[in-house]
Amino acid sequence: MVGQQALLLVGFLLPGLLFSEAAKILTLSLVGGSHFLLMNRVTQILQDHVHNVTMLLQSGNLFLPGFKEEEKSYKVINWFLPEDFNKEFKKSFHFIMEETFKGRSTFDHLLIVLEHLGLQCSDLLRRNDIMNSLKNENFDLVIVETFDYCPFLVAEKLGKPFVSILPSTFGTVDFGPPSPLSYVPVFYSLLTDHMDFWGRVKNFLMFFDFSMKQWQIFSIYDNVIKEHFPEGSRPVLSHLLKKAELWFINSDFAFEFARPLLPNTVYVGGLMAKPVKPVPQEFENFITRFGDSGFVLVALGSTVNIIQSQEILKEMNAAFARLPQGVIWKCKPSHWPKDIQLAANVKIVDWLPQNDLLGHPRIRLFVTHGGVNSVMEAIQHGVPVVGIPLFGDQPENLLRVEAKKFGVSIQLTQIRAETLALKMKQVIEDKRYKSAAVAASIIRASHPLTPAQRLVGWIDHILQTGGAAHLKPHAFQQPWHEQYLLDVFLFLLVVPLGTAWLCGKLLGLGARWLCGARKLKKA
Repeated sequence: MVGQQALLLVGFLLPGLLFSEAAKILTLSLVGGSHFLLMNRVTQILQDHVHNVTMLLQSGNLFLPGFKEEEKSYKVINWFLPEDFNKEFKKSFHFIMEETFKGRSTFDHLLIVLEHLGLQCSDLLRRNDIMNSLKNENFDLVIVETFDYCPFLVAEKLGKPFVSILPSTFGTVDFGPPSPLSYVPVFYSLLTDHMDFWGRVKNFLMFFDFSMKQWQIFSIYDNVIKEHFPEGSRPVLSHLLKKAELWFINSDFAFEFARPLLPNTVYVGGLMAKPVKPVPQEFENFITRFGDSGFVLVALGSTVNIIQSQEILKEMNAAFARLPQGVIWKCKPSHWPKDIQLAANVKIVDWLPQNDLLGHPRIRLFVTHGGVNSVMEAIQHGVPVVGIPLFGDQPENLLRVEAKKFGVSIQLTQIRAETLALKMKQVIEDKRYKSAAVAASIIRASHPLTPAQRLVGWIDHILQTGGAAHLKPHAFQQPWHEQYLLDVFLFLLVVPLGTAWLCGKLLGLGARWLCGARKLKKA
């Protein structure tokens, strides 16, 4: 078995090893938080595998309080937004986070964020110094990330082939894969792949809602396209999605529901995985205090530190106080309310080594917001989860966690000390959650190729073959009425109806002729 895997690995990577020249690759990171962390990792992996990689980085909105940035071996081109843009964006983002903590997050809030990103995109495309510099580099390939659609427009403006990375759950955007509604849940339907009749009805109706929302998102960039692309050669965003040479999905079937894929779609969930290092001594000293009871890790993402609701902090702190475990909580100490006494078993920190703590032998539970990167790290280390979804794809991610039975979730508006404590004790004490988490970890780890090897191998493949035309179905070039066989259905409908009508006419003529002949005989 080991020999077969080694042969498979060599067979897949050999073309990349034979690729004689390092390619010049541009990656774009125009959104902060976990989006930046993912693109930073992708860029570093490609740089480490002999390619010459440059990142265009929007430096103003990283949203990573306490982030300890490592030295980069790749080249960075920094793009700074005008200060008024930056202030307006941060003001809107603060408002949306406040609404989220009050349980009032809506799709319109996402549109507000994307409208700001559209304005930022216009500013970037207007920057001749940056755009001309990128053109002069003559990159072989561009790698874009799918949240902000500006990177697609940058790649199109440069006239270069591009690869797209989907940072979130499969289905957040429609880029052409087959999606049978009978068992592939529409994004935000909160359905699993096991649907009863009413579930399929809901999924069918949600498809139209999803299509309308995607159209609203795409239309935000209409003015950007009109301003920066000449009439007659203006791209259509929905077409640009299908123009991507490859789609890398930041997920894994240990987490996702099984579904059909196109040949140019590759799962690379787990790219963020790194070898576990010993945790800093301050954390080890704290963990040791609780002996075999172990500890709980609490980290609610890169943006939650921006806004901290006193009421929620109070309830969570009270819930943690009911646990026999220690609790290491990523929560801004400088913003901790003075009137709330921190529980004796809780340690709050600005920053923590999440991967290393998840890999610690005494961890018992991970309390997370349900971002894909965090869930994939929990799967990697076989750690069960209690999820508190905030916004975006997080409710869908935690639905999958519950469906795979390695965790439970609780809504932000339902957080009370007793309820949260019960949820945590349930997952810690019922060993079935831990067993399911370990089973998911085995599935993810047993691939013959690591996520990084898949990323590099496929990128080398399209660099050598001049693109991925051989991996894309002809359906991408077909008009919609051909793709859905409407012309065939029309033909099959018209032929029998036309034949029946013709036969009826002929029978009518025959009947009239016989009647006329009989009358002549009688006469």
